[in-house]
Amino acid sequence: PRPCTEISNSVAFVCDSWPSAVNSRALPRQVGELMNSDPIADLLARLRNAALARHELARIPASRLKVAVAELLKAEGYVSDVRREEWGPKKAPTLTVTLKYSRDRKCAFLGMRRVSRPGRRVYLGHDSIPRVLSGLGVSILSTSQGVMTDKEARRRKIGGELICEVW
Repeated sequence: PRPCTEISNSVAFVCDSWPSAVNSRALPRQVGELMNSDPIADLLARLRNAALARHELARIPASRLKVAVAELLKAEGYVSDVRREEWGPKKAPTLTVTLKYSRDRKCAFLGMRRVSRPGRRVYLGHDSIPRVLSGLGVSILSTSQGVMTDKEARRRKIGGELICEVW
């Protein structure tokens, strides 16, 4: 469709009533906002990209699940600090993750992989939770008793959705 221009009154009416990104009520978000269908994959990608670029901080839009995953990464020693704060001109809730590096500027984690995705959910019993790199890495699961590591889920004998693996 061609863009609307005001040539006559009838065209102006069509311009005002024609659905566009600016005046559409169907859009649940503001124009210019990013849409994300997999927030955990976004979290992992932002952390991975920040580590590859040797950034000190990674700022990620916050949610309860992302905060829980980031807190587990902190507890396992893959990141040094996790803070939830209001950031930016709109004061949006943001998760600020401080990355952890060795003396020679190597990141504390070597890799991250999203396992259960929106298109393919992966649910496991406690007895079939895989060990990442023979126990050197960690799996993060979402269970009925909260988000926890593979070791904790095996200890409590709880299965759940395998969110990601970090090594």
